Amino acid sequence: MIKTKLIAIAIFGLLFSCKTVEPPKPVGPLPSERQLAWHDLEYYAFVHFNMNTFTDMEWGLGGESPETFNPTELDVRQWARIAKEAGMKGIIITAKHHDGFCLWPTKTTEHSVKNSPWKDGKGDLVKDLSEACEEFGLKFGVYLSPWDRNDADYGKPEYVARYHEQLRELLTNYGDVFEVWFDGANGGTGYYGGANEERKIDNKTYYERDKVTEIVRELQPNAVIFSDGGPDIRWVGTEEGFANETNWSIMRRDEIYPGWPRYKELRSGHQDGTHWLPAEVNTSIRPGWYYHPREDHQVKSLARLVQTYYESIGRNGSFLLNLPVDTRGLVHETDEKQLLALKKQIDKDFATELAKGVTVTATDVRGNSDSYMAENVNDGDENSYWATNEGVTNASLTFEFKEPTEVNRILLQEYILLGQRVIKFSVEAEVDGVWQKIDEQTTIGNKRILRFNTVKASKLRVNFLESKGPLVINNIELYRAPNFLTAPDISRDREGNVTLSVADNKVEIFYTLDGSEPTNKSNKYIEPFMVTEATTLKSVGYDAETGDQSETRLTYLDIPKADWKVVKVSSGKLEDAHKLIDENPHSSWATAAGAKSPQEIVIDLGKTYSLTGFTYLPIQDRYPFGIVTDYEFSVSTDGRNFKTVSKGEFGNVVNNRILQTINFNPANARYIKLKGVMVDGDDYQASFSEVGVITAQK
Repeated sequence: MIKTKLIAIAIFGLLFSCKTVEPPKPVGPLPSERQLAWHDLEYYAFVHFNMNTFTDMEWGLGGESPETFNPTELDVRQWARIAKEAGMKGIIITAKHHDGFCLWPTKTTEHSVKNSPWKDGKGDLVKDLSEACEEFGLKFGVYLSPWDRNDADYGKPEYVARYHEQLRELLTNYGDVFEVWFDGANGGTGYYGGANEERKIDNKTYYERDKVTEIVRELQPNAVIFSDGGPDIRWVGTEEGFANETNWSIMRRDEIYPGWPRYKELRSGHQDGTHWLPAEVNTSIRPGWYYHPREDHQVKSLARLVQTYYESIGRNGSFLLNLPVDTRGLVHETDEKQLLALKKQIDKDFATELAKGVTVTATDVRGNSDSYMAENVNDGDENSYWATNEGVTNASLTFEFKEPTEVNRILLQEYILLGQRVIKFSVEAEVDGVWQKIDEQTTIGNKRILRFNTVKASKLRVNFLESKGPLVINNIELYRAPNFLTAPDISRDREGNVTLSVADNKVEIFYTLDGSEPTNKSNKYIEPFMVTEATTLKSVGYDAETGDQSETRLTYLDIPKADWKVVKVSSGKLEDAHKLIDENPHSSWATAAGAKSPQEIVIDLGKTYSLTGFTYLPIQDRYPFGIVTDYEFSVSTDGRNFKTVSKGEFGNVVNNRILQTINFNPANARYIKLKGVMVDGDDYQASFSEVGVITAQK
């Protein structure tokens, strides 16, 4: 009995002496439950499909007839299937854009699908998509434009009441909604019931945004609200597809409103923010938000999509990627191909997690407690975290591998339930016994991913250099992503210097100039090289580690343009006309608007060549104009007497703005004249991105 009492006393004394270690106190604004759920989604789709799809516009004016909306093969299950296969977690649909056409049979206006030929006016696209999302396990969201260029009462209180009712319909009849999306385009010219005038509103007060928020909270309490200033998530301040390297999830929200002039601050947030307001990175897979056949060749490259992934999700944001559904009502085949290629590449990059089971130590552990030990950062438990003691805002974590291990990615996460804290951190690797700095960066937040050149490290160390309070790190993962294998990009300057490049500097480039298929035994690209005569260039990317080779990139190069000069134009600024022969596909030149048709240019090639054809690259701008549709091409040896050697039509050039190649019988020429017999547009202006020639092969 005495022995039992002594044991009990000893246990009681031990328990009494072990003080409970308090967790760190929250720092700054904290995320709500709905915001935390949104953070977990990371990657989801925007679908711009509406009246603009059929009018080939980005912003409709509002006077379009509902009969114009008539998809021939609409299949929302195809949208959902592709989004699911691409790794997306949800879809947001443009239920109403600025032109006011509603994709559901609303009671508030006749300008909707109920008066379209689609499904004989009995269709409800919003309902169909919400059901497809549920079937494929995707979240469903809605975009409802505050601006309405169709409504006769826009600018008056009557419209605001209808707008609120539209919101109630969308949030009542279509199941759970995860996000309600509002943009900042408000007021301007429009149809407005036939008034065809400009209307201005006070976008801070007109829509009664407090009431809008109340409606969302009442009907969809779990939905986040997006706009320039939230209140739940914010625009990232650009549509180019990136957040800044410094990206706080907090902002001084009360300063922000739709159309806020300091929009660039949205890219980084505010270190002294008053509200949790994380960034959504929205961009389109094509130049435009709506489908335009002329952009079929301008779907973002795999390299650009991968970059956007790392500069959105990898920079403490989400990735909202727009899919411009085509006039059939389908996600275009080219878009689908790129979406699945992105999924495949990201899966490769994060296939094997290297930090699991690796010994990790910290320079400081809160209360020396097991509750906050270093091992919590690689235990796979999202509810555990490593924390430092009060006042310790500078500490390090070191991962020690059993043997030297190749690493080129690090993923870090803060325990954001206690706030975003890290202001600055660095990453180091011990290679052959010597520590070397890999990178130094700023914020972390929900997720930060760094890419760096592959190192074979025995240890890897993360130094947290500055923080708002005790460090609270939830998760760190390490990866060795494979080399990113893509076909080379090719550019040439006017002098004839050819540059080849790939997205990953670990990938080698090989090429041929004789038409043969390149392999790793062909010419290895080291530096720019000169091509001064007609040549077929073939190039590949090659991964020496795996022996894999990219697809072949074939490029035809003709004589360089170093000696070329534009000597005559029918109108426009001659001094700027060099842009049409500068070998830069992103620059362009145009004749004067309103000049009489046809418009023409004359180029001096510097010496006489035997020509067998010419090329015309239409303007590649997002909003093209003056594309030459019908042409006449003439040649001369003296610059005075011209002979027409070809005339005709560039087939489908407005919808497919790729390089136009025209061949003709051999003709000697020092001077060439390209005449725009017909151009796309009403002002007769002719535009040119690049003009070239095809010389006779020797």
